[in-house]
Amino acid sequence: MPTTPCPTAWHKARNKSWTFSTVLLDKARAQARKEWDELQRYAAQTHGANRLEAWDGAYYGEKLKTERYSVNRETLRPYFPETKVLSGLFETAQHLFGISVRERKGVQVWHDSVRFFDVFDGQNRHIASFYLDMYAREGKRGGAWMNGITDRLTTAEGTLQKPVAVLVLNCSAPAAGKPSLLSHDEVTTLFHEFGHALHHMLTRIDVGAVSGINGVPWDAVEFPSQMLEGWTWDKDALKRIAAHHESGAPLPDDVLDKIVAAKNFQAARALVRQLEFALLDFLLHWRDTPADAGLLKRTLARIRQDVSVSPEPEWTRRSHSFSHIFAGGYAAGYYGYLWSEVLAADAFDRFAADGLFNRTTGQAFLDTLLSQGGAKEPMAMFTEFMGRAPRSDALLRQRGIGK
Repeated sequence: MPTTPCPTAWHKARNKSWTFSTVLLDKARAQARKEWDELQRYAAQTHGANRLEAWDGAYYGEKLKTERYSVNRETLRPYFPETKVLSGLFETAQHLFGISVRERKGVQVWHDSVRFFDVFDGQNRHIASFYLDMYAREGKRGGAWMNGITDRLTTAEGTLQKPVAVLVLNCSAPAAGKPSLLSHDEVTTLFHEFGHALHHMLTRIDVGAVSGINGVPWDAVEFPSQMLEGWTWDKDALKRIAAHHESGAPLPDDVLDKIVAAKNFQAARALVRQLEFALLDFLLHWRDTPADAGLLKRTLARIRQDVSVSPEPEWTRRSHSFSHIFAGGYAAGYYGYLWSEVLAADAFDRFAADGLFNRTTGQAFLDTLLSQGGAKEPMAMFTEFMGRAPRSDALLRQRGIGK
């Protein structure tokens, strides 16, 4: 791989982001190759498939994962009714950050299923609000996201405008007398998007351009949301958000153990896949000279040779749909997803050490990071919270890489 680095939005020294990605690759690639070899053996032994193509990985991976951990995503849904999950989510935020969330009826919404909530601080002062558009429906865009509707700011008249956010998901709506039942993946997504919302709503900055999520660099904006996902993978935390919608029975301990264990199935291969995207982005955008017509093809060939662990046909055109780096604002910055995950894993380690629901640690995270929006340098805020620079070992350990 070339040693010339890519420009970034955050690091003052450009080579830091390049080095970060290549170091992760060095630590994960050998295990990723073993994971691919394991899939090939499984496919050959159980299905007579002597050669796997890149597109076979998801199919055989899901079958092996189901066999190994005996956890079917759909059979877990009855334990994640929407009401229980939301109450557990809001309880988690209350324990960590001292806030309370209350639904407000009678607010004008764009669909009858949309709900509206107010957020109050520890002194019972209203500080923010958010809409929750939870269910899939005809004509609604797919996926999940959070947007700021209004920003916290001081108006020209001197009054304080409070932040309002919207959380959008596409879960199944209640039907046939049953509540909306979420998959564990959807629970994780809900926590993720609520992490974004907290980042926007708990700001104390009164300048709109840098309050909430505004002004936060691309390679830090996913940090709080990815960190909050950690509570959906902890056994004790899961007990607070899971209960059978009919009997109220908790998830059995053996099932909880399997959910947590299954998290790291083929984790190195997934990490290398993301590094493929990040390094492709680097190689396409670090150049100071204009690209020629053959650049993309040559770059893909280099990625196949030096990074990929599963076979990629020469005729692949997956980069043509890689909208993140061409139309999505992540040009020369796709590595930011993994960089944010490094920050999230490292910070989560402090919570795990202090106690996942430790109020003092939660307040420190609120004071040093969530409340500051884009008004401070992310690295300075992280260092203030952790007392040191970030390290990648927490991410690798939490993914089970290098054990």
